[in-house]
Amino acid sequence: MNNASQQQKVEEIVREADLHKYIRDIPDFPKEGIIFKDITTLLQHPQAFRSAVDSLYKKFEGQVIDHVVAIESRGFIFGGALAYKLGAGFVPVRKNGKLPAETRSVTYELEYGTDELEIHTDALQAGQRVIIVDDLLATGGTAQAVARLVGHFKAELVGIAFLIDLTFLKGREKLQGLPVFSIIDF
Repeated sequence: MNNASQQQKVEEIVREADLHKYIRDIPDFPKEGIIFKDITTLLQHPQAFRSAVDSLYKKFEGQVIDHVVAIESRGFIFGGALAYKLGAGFVPVRKNGKLPAETRSVTYELEYGTDELEIHTDALQAGQRVIIVDDLLATGGTAQAVARLVGHFKAELVGIAFLIDLTFLKGREKLQGLPVFSIIDF
């Protein structure tokens, strides 16, 4: 399947189900001035959840994908379902101290400070084809950090997929040059 027909399939799925209407705004969460995009309302509706996962799947359908690398914690929801549909392995990326075996870590900048993410040292191998999945792209720092982790393994980053892109925060700018895909843009 060529890229044009693949993109057309994705666009058809998105048009069929207006997923925007399933995302709830929560004002002043987790702190004042933030409008949190709550995906639990989408997850509660089987057709909307199925449409979201199918939209992600259609983007990568027909490609060889060895692993879906998902970002804690909401990325696990979509990453696990996508890995299953693609017949790929699932690799969790977690906050510091949450994985049980030997890990490789990356520190990255937050708006006010730093954070750290970890992946098991045996999670990926050189040359494996990998996609990164998370629920939401905001400023891009977390996804950029995970892309660096994937790069340490010399795996091939096929794409970074998000359910939601908060375009006004310009997260794609931090991911410039990387293959970024989102289903819903706010």
